[in-house]
Amino acid sequence: IGLTPESESVVQRIRNPKPGELPPQVCTGWWEEQCLILYGLGTTGEPNQLIKKYGADAVQSLWNSVSRKSIEWIRTLDFGFFELDCLLIHGSSLSVDDKLTPQTPPWQMCDRLMRMGANNLFCGRAGLAFEYELQGGSVSSTVTTLEGEQQARTATASPRRVIGVGNVGREPGKATYTLYSPDTNRVEFRTVRYGVGKGFQAY
Repeated sequence: IGLTPESESVVQRIRNPKPGELPPQVCTGWWEEQCLILYGLGTTGEPNQLIKKYGADAVQSLWNSVSRKSIEWIRTLDFGFFELDCLLIHGSSLSVDDKLTPQTPPWQMCDRLMRMGANNLFCGRAGLAFEYELQGGSVSSTVTTLEGEQQARTATASPRRVIGVGNVGREPGKATYTLYSPDTNRVEFRTVRYGVGKGFQAY
């Protein structure tokens, strides 16, 4: 969803798959979180990120783009999906607005992977299709309290990956997506070109 009148149509299309279609699994994304904030249902009280990125007018535009009925559905969405050793999430294990890219430092990638114990973290916030491999690593942490500093704890990670799943619509007429084969642990990136009247508009 977003600042477009088509947002409601997208939600309805997702919620009502056609006979023979697999029911889609949808996790909370950045726009969904902004909607929840507008309705007083989010983790923060003010839509500061929305205003900072798109201006004050975006608040009214987003409010008008998504119905209260759809907001109730958005409230039921999962933060992410964990299956086998894979985590599918919008941003990262930290938050929906955390943007992981090929330029993200290795220590940060290691931290995000170790938070949920996933060997493969699939994320979409950056809108990029990429594969980022960590051959191994460790994160050390200490906690300082009023009584002083506690002993350092170190967590070690085995080889793991962060996979950017691509996007639809960031570049008009182009969609990028990712195929994953759990049997072989192989990732493939695909590109699809589309025109007017494709996708949910065709239904």
